[in-house]
Amino acid sequence: MTDLLPTGGLPTGGLPVWDPTDVHTSFAARSFTDAMERMASDVDRLVALFDELGVRAVDTRPPTAADADATARVIDAYNDTARQLGELRAYTYATVATNTRDEQAQALLAEIETRAAVVTPLLARLTDWVAALGPDELAALHPTVHDHVGPLRTLAARASHQMSETEEHLYAELTTTGSSAWSRLHREVTSQLTAEVQLPDGLQVLPINAVRGLATHADPAVRRAAYEAELDAWPRVATTCAAAMNAIKGEANIVNRRRNWASPLEASLYANNVSHATYDAMNAAIDAALPRFRGWLRSKARLHGHGDSGHGPAGGGGLPWSDLFAPSPVAPGGISWTEGVRLVRDAFAGYSGPLASLVDRAIDERWIDAEPRDGKVGGAFCMSFVDDRSLVLLNWSGSVDAAQTTAHELGHAYHNTQLAHRTALQKRLPMALAETASIFCETLVVEAGLQHLQGADRLALLDVDLQGSTQVVVDIRSRVLFETEVFARRQRRTLGAGELHEMMREAQAAAYGDGLDQSTAHPYMWILKPHYYGSHFYNWPYTYGLLFGLGLFAQYQADPERFQAGYDDLLSRAGMDTAEQLGQAFGLDVTDEAFWTASLDVIGERIAQYDALAAELAPGAGETGSR
Repeated sequence: MTDLLPTGGLPTGGLPVWDPTDVHTSFAARSFTDAMERMASDVDRLVALFDELGVRAVDTRPPTAADADATARVIDAYNDTARQLGELRAYTYATVATNTRDEQAQALLAEIETRAAVVTPLLARLTDWVAALGPDELAALHPTVHDHVGPLRTLAARASHQMSETEEHLYAELTTTGSSAWSRLHREVTSQLTAEVQLPDGLQVLPINAVRGLATHADPAVRRAAYEAELDAWPRVATTCAAAMNAIKGEANIVNRRRNWASPLEASLYANNVSHATYDAMNAAIDAALPRFRGWLRSKARLHGHGDSGHGPAGGGGLPWSDLFAPSPVAPGGISWTEGVRLVRDAFAGYSGPLASLVDRAIDERWIDAEPRDGKVGGAFCMSFVDDRSLVLLNWSGSVDAAQTTAHELGHAYHNTQLAHRTALQKRLPMALAETASIFCETLVVEAGLQHLQGADRLALLDVDLQGSTQVVVDIRSRVLFETEVFARRQRRTLGAGELHEMMREAQAAAYGDGLDQSTAHPYMWILKPHYYGSHFYNWPYTYGLLFGLGLFAQYQADPERFQAGYDDLLSRAGMDTAEQLGQAFGLDVTDEAFWTASLDVIGERIAQYDALAAELAPGAGETGSR
């Protein structure tokens, strides 16, 4: 890599903002209005085609050539319509996500989602049709069907978990004024929230996503002020978000029951193409590993001057919540955007030229929006846009952790380039498998740093890496426990904000244990995590992705040439094969607890390195080391 980085997309403030105007210059552009009209007409034509060909529940029988031809025709039409809907939604959501106050964008997004709600139940009809005729039998009769046999097998497996055609249509339409509307309300009220932060240089009113970004600040006083500001701000929207949570989870309970799912978790496992045996094996390994993570949190607490000495907040050595994302106190904590991009690109270049060039494209073609600002949604995501292009949202905080997040989201963007030649049906990614490339790319950045960093800098990198791993293993365990309990109680009644606070505290206590100073636990995490207000049990697939990605990285280290020969194909098949099949492609048995234990042992070894360096480099323990 040269010393010069691509500069496209850098505004005056130094942080990139995305620009999708090469696709449509504005919502008033003729190209956009034409695309909206064409999409609406194609949705109507798609429904008419399903009706004309009789693609719906039929009596079980051997398929004919005409049946296979009908299946191929609706597959092609569905793929084209779904592609149009996806591109229009991404273009519109690019404005909504960065300015939730834009009412025109919100209205257009709602219009697109209303049309999408007409398409959704058509998949239920295709499911009934394929289940009756047999996905493999149909595939043998037509090449288009054969190319989609993996997704069709997945659809056929859900046939016993569908309501009647009329009920599925009705439910799809009602979601636009039900769970989707509540999710949209949650997004708007949380993204527009501000908080008063009593910083060392005075009181400031900041957007909530900027306040959360201060959790990585080098000054502990700033971190504490941000934490306290959060606790003061979230109650202002707690009642609204509790209503949204009750509506969304209540609706899910009703629909899951009518679809004959034994539990919401069973529906989630199906949606992720992960077997119960695999899920149980992963969680057994996690249960055994939790004490390691709690030990790391106590080690970090000692490094930040808390520990058992009585110098920090009460909690018997647990880490205060305000220091969960604190940078290492013995190494520089802040980095510039340019430094962060260089760090990511250099690590990607160590793997392959195409992966490194993706960073250049993302900057030059303005895929990225990194600036935290009022009205912008929090967190980070990557969404597929047009062809092999993505849009990547970040809230850059100037920390090494922010660079890791950048690597994660660009990993999703790379995955999208490998899916670009697949059809809409072929790239309906299960969440658990969608995290494969993102985690792998994060691991590239960590391993590249560990190759040459020593002393305080090595400790700082381990700190960032273990923060992320702890969030994905320990905090997500708390989220799964919380969501499980919400679903269970919501079967009986609605839940108030105070009860949700208490449930969140209990879940955090169970997951973090004595690694966290429980007197500082964050009872409002149920409000700020959008995952609870979208797909159900959206959280555990992140854990799957982390540990599966570590397993893949071990395969890469063992035989880089062989791994690279099959990796891109694996990514392209993530919407076509089960989790178990993708594991088998690399000789991995994900139903075996030993696989997950081996991945967790990689994290355990990093914890051991951290503990040793922290003991050596803690303030007052002597020389802090160097590169």
